[in-house]
Amino acid sequence: MTDNSIYRLQQSMTPVSPIAGKLINNAKNNQGKQNSAPFDQILSQELTGVKFSQHALQRLQSRNIKLGQTELLKLNEAVEKASQKGANESLVFMSNSNLALVVSVKNKTVITIMDGANSKDNVFTNIDSAVIV
Repeated sequence: MTDNSIYRLQQSMTPVSPIAGKLINNAKNNQGKQNSAPFDQILSQELTGVKFSQHALQRLQSRNIKLGQTELLKLNEAVEKASQKGANESLVFMSNSNLALVVSVKNKTVITIMDGANSKDNVFTNIDSAVIV
């Protein structure tokens, strides 16, 4: 007698890399959310190691600030330099882009971001260092 049963090989799928796993988990967690970060932005953050707080993401969107790969690499380098010097909260000023970012160096997280139009006449508090790139 022949066996007509259908057998399925069930195996757990593991992500190719930790970055892919985070992206997949973020996509699953953000399903149905309207303000979720786009895939390329999440990928860029994971590749550079610097994350953006929800507040910083809102500032990027409301101020129509676009960060390219070059800016993200400079930001990551600035955070690494500040970390090596023992900084906790840093102001990272990107002179070419005229952007000011307040970054938690310990957490590698951008707290807020301002462009030139929004950073004039502002006072930056609760920082212990500044990095100009």
